[in-house]
Amino acid sequence: MSKTAALILTVLFVTVMPRGAAASTTVSVEDLLEEAASFACQTITVVGELIGDYGFRSDGTAWSQLNDDSYATGPLLEGGNLTGANTGIGIRAPESLVESLDQPGGYLVRGPIVRATGTWKYHDEDRGGETYLDVATIEVLEPGRSMSQAADPIVIVAGALLLVSMLWLGYRTRQRSAD
Repeated sequence: MSKTAALILTVLFVTVMPRGAAASTTVSVEDLLEEAASFACQTITVVGELIGDYGFRSDGTAWSQLNDDSYATGPLLEGGNLTGANTGIGIRAPESLVESLDQPGGYLVRGPIVRATGTWKYHDEDRGGETYLDVATIEVLEPGRSMSQAADPIVIVAGALLLVSMLWLGYRTRQRSAD
């Protein structure tokens, strides 16, 4: 195939390809929050952990929170470090995309890590000025899972010492009042 024919086919493909099938830009939540207006009405992709809950609505949609901070990639209970506040965005998706997903993240639960693609709605007038990602597709990259928290031996020893001290002081106080 000649270079000219390849160029013509490429131009035709790009011009007739449906807008929804166009590639989206992957954006971090931090960049999205810093320059929210510049992404208005664009198709974008955000990768992160779904947390909180799934708020199912009567209009057939579900809302949730999508975080892409360090806690999404390295939960504290799995050795992650304290690195500041959680950062995330609200997402709105068709109920059918959300209902089969694992439980969203919370205490002792790691939510599913997803790639969410949709239209960035910046101060959406139809939703009272909300800013959110109106999701068209969700791809699960890592399923949600339960986490466990082992008891800290230092806390157990300190608690035991405090309990013994309290019992001993209670005993001594009663013994003195009996005398």
